[in-house]
Amino acid sequence: MMLDYSKLAAIRLGYGLSPVIESPADPQALVATVAEAGPKSGDITMDVARQVQLQVKAIRDENADDRLEQQRALSRETLTRGARQVKRRLARAVRDPGGFGERLVQFWADHFTVRAGNGIETLTSSAMVTEAIRPHITGKFGDMMFAAETHPAMVLYLDQQRSVGPNSRAAQRAPNRNLGLNENLAREMIELHSLGVTADYSQEDVRELASLLTGLYYDPASPRIFLPGRAEPGAETVLGVDYGGEEPARLEDIRAVIAHLAAHEATAAHIARKMAVHFIADDPPQPLVDRLTRVFADTEGDLAAMNLTLAEAPELETHLRQKVRQPLDFMVASLRAIGLDGPDVMALTEQEVRGWLMRGLTAMGQPWSQPRGPDGWPEEAQAWATPQGIAARTDWIIRQLPRLRKDMPDPRDLMHAAFGDAASEALQWAVPKAENAREGIAVVLASAEFNRR
Repeated sequence: MMLDYSKLAAIRLGYGLSPVIESPADPQALVATVAEAGPKSGDITMDVARQVQLQVKAIRDENADDRLEQQRALSRETLTRGARQVKRRLARAVRDPGGFGERLVQFWADHFTVRAGNGIETLTSSAMVTEAIRPHITGKFGDMMFAAETHPAMVLYLDQQRSVGPNSRAAQRAPNRNLGLNENLAREMIELHSLGVTADYSQEDVRELASLLTGLYYDPASPRIFLPGRAEPGAETVLGVDYGGEEPARLEDIRAVIAHLAAHEATAAHIARKMAVHFIADDPPQPLVDRLTRVFADTEGDLAAMNLTLAEAPELETHLRQKVRQPLDFMVASLRAIGLDGPDVMALTEQEVRGWLMRGLTAMGQPWSQPRGPDGWPEEAQAWATPQGIAARTDWIIRQLPRLRKDMPDPRDLMHAAFGDAASEALQWAVPKAENAREGIAVVLASAEFNRR
């Protein structure tokens, strides 16, 4: 039996079905829910991260007798704050009626990857989601790109604060420090965030863009993100267009080059294919890629229009079960399937979040906000459908999931909650044959059907 639209979209574009949360019935209703994924009161901002960074510096500078204890206390507090933000993200994903808005947040946060290797970086990466991703998921791609590229989390992650114009006033004042360009941000802006690695650009374009980006900076003691004294003097030429040249250098020149990159035809093709790969299939159908490319180009990167194009795509049905759920997707889908709601997740302690959820993601191969590089998490099925990964998922189902809900559902009810009327005959046969409820739940959630969308 085929799925109706509400169930199909929840599985393909969202975080799966829930017995307690109704999914939108049509594409327009689904897209209307995306706005709920915008920033909300309580989402962390860079103001909080700055305060923590300044506290770290103050403790170090004071060199008090109890400095070590102060550092440990601040570290514990920072880890707790970080876990609280993870809990909020997971709760919002579980609660999202169609799941599409929170899936888009995750997609764009991965597109503009920043890695959180410690407690403070968890705060800064969470702040970037709040300030650069959530406000723009129904807006223009160029606005999101500017907010992401200039956000302190990105500046820190790609070492942009170390990039100084060789002929800038800052470099001239410190000739012995060997200050110079860092091309990391410029390269990722072109190769990963906009045109794509196969586009027609040169190393000279990367270097010129790196020169233009000098001046971007982050200091927790100041809200400024651009210091003209660090910028390389003169004009730069990127993809045949001249920028800058005024004195003092201006942040608006960086805004202009980002707008150019965001509107480029190669960017339209790159973003279209990436969205199709993430939401539809590792080898996406070319007609869908072409439609998304046209919509991006015709609307100047209007993400609301891109969202609707995906929501209306017939490929949702024709390419069902062609994507392996990444661990985060699998975990949230499992929480929804057993009937948890957002408040249930928010009721967890930060220690439980770290022990039952974050540790589980790590075991499955997707530690929270810690991809291996700036290209984010892999999309290919073979990256996730590994013996070790499936074993870790099964172990989490058996050991941790029952801690999250004491009155676990009957496996037959769980099967209906997770698949509607579309469970395969093999699964319908296997679930009642399980020796006990725990094994039956594992049969449902560890099945190939549940682990694909």
